[in-house]
Amino acid sequence: MPSGPSASLLWRGGSLLVVLVALYTYLRIPSTSIPTPNLSDISTTTVYTLPPLPYAYDALEPQISKQIMELHHSKHHQTYVTNLNKAIKDGGTNKSLMKFNGGGHINHSLFWKNLAPAGSAETSGVAGSKLKAAIKHKWGSQEVGMPLSTGLTRSCTLTFVVKAFETAFAAALLGIQGSGWGWLVKKANGELEIVTMKDQDPITGATPIVGVDMWEHAYYLQYLNGKAAYVENIWKVINWKVAEERLLGESQDEFKKLKAML
Repeated sequence: MPSGPSASLLWRGGSLLVVLVALYTYLRIPSTSIPTPNLSDISTTTVYTLPPLPYAYDALEPQISKQIMELHHSKHHQTYVTNLNKAIKDGGTNKSLMKFNGGGHINHSLFWKNLAPAGSAETSGVAGSKLKAAIKHKWGSQEVGMPLSTGLTRSCTLTFVVKAFETAFAAALLGIQGSGWGWLVKKANGELEIVTMKDQDPITGATPIVGVDMWEHAYYLQYLNGKAAYVENIWKVINWKVAEERLLGESQDEFKKLKAML
């Protein structure tokens, strides 16, 4: 058995051989054993687009003008989407930009769907009867002095039921200082509540049922400083069918992933 300098050289050579074999074995491992992130997949899953409206720009007239709807949707909402995608592309580290633009996208997407043309089945007095019953239970009814035994139709009865709620909601909307949103939400315990949110803060910890945009771009070109008239007329184009679906959990939270990023 070699000794002295020869043994030392042999030991070093053996060690080097072990290292080379280990390195060769590592490099021979199939690439599938060490997954590599697909950056293109990551980018496509975090790109948001402007959703189409479920009606024409002039469908909500005269309550909301075509001009307002077109600017509100194609310009204002698109800006939130564009800036949200830019914030995500930059790594999503600017939480202020993420929350503002992500919330703007979420709020407007929900807003468009909880509107429908006046006189349609979705906005009729009989639409959303289960939601209106829950509203009556929470806020009571306001039958403007007309007893329900006077032969009123079911549609009229349900319309009167929500008047007390509309009054409470209007007070909350008109009490917003600056820009923001008013929402009817269902809390985790199932109770209905009216809440207001500043700027574009999205609803978290509760289910949004009906939202009303109180930013000036939502009404000013038509109503000028007459916010009260805008708030009064918005109820003529509320989609009670969609609102009830949200109450009953028939609409999934399509923004769950985005909310987690904000």
